[in-house]
Amino acid sequence: MTLPGTTDTRPNDDTSAATPADTAGKKKVYLAAPRGYCAGVDRAVETVEKALEKHGEPLYVRKEIVHNKHVVKTFEERGVIFVDEADEVPRGSNVVFSAHGVSPAVRDQARQLELKTFDATCPLVTKVHHEVTRFAKQGYQIILIGHHGHEEVEGTAGEAPDVVHLVEDQEDVDKLEFADDEKLVWLSQTTLSVDETMRTVKMLREKFPHIQDPPSDDICYATQNRQVAVKAIAPKVDLMIVVGSQNSSNSVRLVEVALQNGAKDAHLVDYAEQVKPEWFEGVENVGVTSGASVPEILVRGVLELLAERGYADVEEVTTATEDLIFSLPRELRPSRTAGRKA
Repeated sequence: MTLPGTTDTRPNDDTSAATPADTAGKKKVYLAAPRGYCAGVDRAVETVEKALEKHGEPLYVRKEIVHNKHVVKTFEERGVIFVDEADEVPRGSNVVFSAHGVSPAVRDQARQLELKTFDATCPLVTKVHHEVTRFAKQGYQIILIGHHGHEEVEGTAGEAPDVVHLVEDQEDVDKLEFADDEKLVWLSQTTLSVDETMRTVKMLREKFPHIQDPPSDDICYATQNRQVAVKAIAPKVDLMIVVGSQNSSNSVRLVEVALQNGAKDAHLVDYAEQVKPEWFEGVENVGVTSGASVPEILVRGVLELLAERGYADVEEVTTATEDLIFSLPRELRPSRTAGRKA
């Protein structure tokens, strides 16, 4: 996709060769692609929209459907009620499980309350859930790499809480103790950065050389793609603006990736109004991207603000093309007989 007034540039493998000096004296914006909604977020948002359309209010959602303030606020204005736990939902009501997934205990609770559930869990998160149950049945102790308190890891760990051990840093790894003949495997939260995950894997391998790798990469394709795009842009810019919410793990990672790969400064904002004038002192080139749960309208707002400040030249840097689509929950898919005459 090329936005009006932009050019589509596919970077060379050696992105480090490009520097702000290449366009000295010109204010320019490098716009990352891919950015914004991934297939899992798109499915989750559409799940809420279709549930509202089909069943009306009240509609409850356990946790934030995705980690984005604008999306949550927009749904609240349409009558959606967000709750922290299923037991806050009145018996027999309609409830959507968020994109981050839930544990079997939450599903049991929903059944006991006779709730009509619509599961918006990202299929890539569901894949990790299935890996946990499979390895648990095979007698493995499972090391889950992720962030303490994140909804995704809480749901994933809940599949086999007796054998899942969450690690986030060196301190967590140091606390682990297993016999030499214990069957071990590591899995990861889908929204981590590849670099972050592999640093933790290196620690685990040093302590437990026999630990097994997962059957496939658990890091979400969208997380990887957005980080690769940022890595391509970061060496070119003085300032990177990442559109996303503070509780969005993948958005926070994009700021870190930008700083680690050459951006002189980087900030996370929900809205254009949060961009501060002092960030632009001495800045010629600005990079812009957005997390996987961010609607494009918020990026447009930042681009408009940048244009007002003289950064009207926008070049879209494309490092991957995404065409993955996930099906809606079965209960919300269009009926095959819809539109047929009786």
